[in-house]
Amino acid sequence: MRKTMAGLFAGVGLMWACGTSAQAQELTIFWAEWDPANYLQELANEYEAETGVKVTVETTPWSDFQTKAFTEFNAKGSAYDMVVGDSQWIGAASEAGHYVDLTDFFTKHNLTQVMAPATVKYYAEYPSNSKKYWSVPAEGDAVGWSYRKDWFEDPKEMEAFKAKYGHDLAPPKTWAEMRDIAEFFHRPDQKRYGIAIYTDNSYDGLVMGVENAIFSFGGELGDYQSYKVDGIINSDKNVKALELYRELYGFTPPGWAKSFFVENNQAITENLAAMSMNYFAFFPALVNEASNPNAKVTGFFANPAGPNGEQFAALGGQGISVISYSKNQEEAMKFLEWFIKDETQKRWAELGGYTASAKVLESPEFQNATPYNKAFYETMFKVKDFWATPEYAELLIQMNQRIYPFVTAGQGTAKEVLDSLAADWNATFKKYGRNK
Repeated sequence: MRKTMAGLFAGVGLMWACGTSAQAQELTIFWAEWDPANYLQELANEYEAETGVKVTVETTPWSDFQTKAFTEFNAKGSAYDMVVGDSQWIGAASEAGHYVDLTDFFTKHNLTQVMAPATVKYYAEYPSNSKKYWSVPAEGDAVGWSYRKDWFEDPKEMEAFKAKYGHDLAPPKTWAEMRDIAEFFHRPDQKRYGIAIYTDNSYDGLVMGVENAIFSFGGELGDYQSYKVDGIINSDKNVKALELYRELYGFTPPGWAKSFFVENNQAITENLAAMSMNYFAFFPALVNEASNPNAKVTGFFANPAGPNGEQFAALGGQGISVISYSKNQEEAMKFLEWFIKDETQKRWAELGGYTASAKVLESPEFQNATPYNKAFYETMFKVKDFWATPEYAELLIQMNQRIYPFVTAGQGTAKEVLDSLAADWNATFKKYGRNK
């Protein structure tokens, strides 16, 4: 679906030279080092061809992206004009004055209707339900699943599965079905395993994985307005969700206690697991035969529903914000006006970016463009996110510290773990004066 646009802009350079000042404005966008940043640079090159404004997407490895960004923000530096920042940053960055308030921009361009509602809620709005906006949804992302179609569609496997579980072997529609499939394909003696899930507790991998279960079981992390967590994070629904996540860990390949997106793609490419959890942003590699020898037999599905029919997924992705210390804010706003156009969002999707535009997501052209786009479309209208308060990093560390020993080693009970987490979060919110 990636089509060149060289012809479209063939005469633009001459038009610019003749009708506009020769002094071209330059903009710098800061992002993490991964394929979507390369796609954004391609898009920015087309903006330069159209307007004469040079836009550079500067990147740094994910491991130091947050540190480098906030070091520059806290120094009130002007090295970056815009940043494609993680959704969890929005509270810290807006309250500290690092981001430009985009509420008027949202109103002018009706972005609450243009973008998928969940992406506005979690990438752009802070505080929750305040109707104040700080980022334009840019790289939509969430957690979905890949699976081995050839394993699932083997007639002998289908017959054996139906005989054992009483339902057809197919991409799971519920977490209960997913549990059955994971158990069925878990065959250590054949070096074949049931499932690959996130377990890495160094940032948000494990938390994102557990959120997939919590949200689909009808649970929540807490009340994002009152900061109440008692009876919410440690609810019966969340206890059952965490217990099932722990059970699924028992069907993972050996040595899976520190696994994130790289390992979970390898679970498919190296014939390890029947199903694998991962961000949609990493699925392009799974349909590329150069990086996945099983590309032709790899399928995709959205995060399944919980026991009561709720179906949500943990949100990844980022919004693009204008930095308040930039000397080029006016030019940055012009870039955003171009970025949100329907034709730009369509082009963004063609290049490989994950658009948050509701119109593009809903189009048959988008949904049929790749084997995973339909699952992505289904997911982006039912995503939920972690806390976006300025102290989100502390909350994340506390959740990792509590759930990791239980998921990977069975230490304690799910109820004890979540009760302790509720106490941790209460103390943190009290320290910052959130839950008075």
